[in-house]
Amino acid sequence: MKVAVLSDIHGNHYALSAVLDSAKKNGVSQLLILGDIVGYYYYPEIVLELLSEWQYKVIKGNHEDLLLDLLENRIDRESLIKKYGKGHQEALRKLDKKTIDWLVSLPDHQSVVVDGVLFQLNHGSPWDSNTYLYPDTKSEILAQCDSERYDFVLIGHSHYAFTCILKNSILLNPGSVGQSRDKGGIANWAIVNTKNRCLELKSTPYDVSELILDVERLDPDLKYSKEVLLR
Repeated sequence: MKVAVLSDIHGNHYALSAVLDSAKKNGVSQLLILGDIVGYYYYPEIVLELLSEWQYKVIKGNHEDLLLDLLENRIDRESLIKKYGKGHQEALRKLDKKTIDWLVSLPDHQSVVVDGVLFQLNHGSPWDSNTYLYPDTKSEILAQCDSERYDFVLIGHSHYAFTCILKNSILLNPGSVGQSRDKGGIANWAIVNTKNRCLELKSTPYDVSELILDVERLDPDLKYSKEVLLR
């Protein structure tokens, strides 16, 4: 079976739609999603509608935690908008209570078995959702992700795709679907073939023009959300 590993969709249905089209063409049967469905961009309701057509497992990321903080008034709305834009606000406006409750109560980590292959789903790292791990992170830190139990240890959060063969397992960060920090107009993700345990990092192009117009309309003062799409 081919499994697609996705992370950091961030309300960007334009990117997700392109990824799912490619996943279908590549014979993917199941999705593993490493959190941050919401945040930055504005269409979590369409993201969830697209995902509903697939079999998938999902955990929460730090932006689901921020959504809960906003909902429960533990974070200042204007401060959140200034840093990340109106993505969280749009999620609260567009999603019903049942969906929001589901999102914010997702697990921080999850174990998933597919065809006898054991995956550990994490957002930032196996020990903390807010840990940033990059391709150039020191090898001794990456080695802390190693597991005698899991075949694949999956992480996201940093928006940079990489793999690392550890002593007992393979560490995989698929990068970000919704906000790649390598290059604008590219959605990063990965495919794992459970039959031969081979993996492939994928970069799928998509049209950012409509999303740029969305940013200009909703977050005209947040330059980063636009600039990262044009790298």
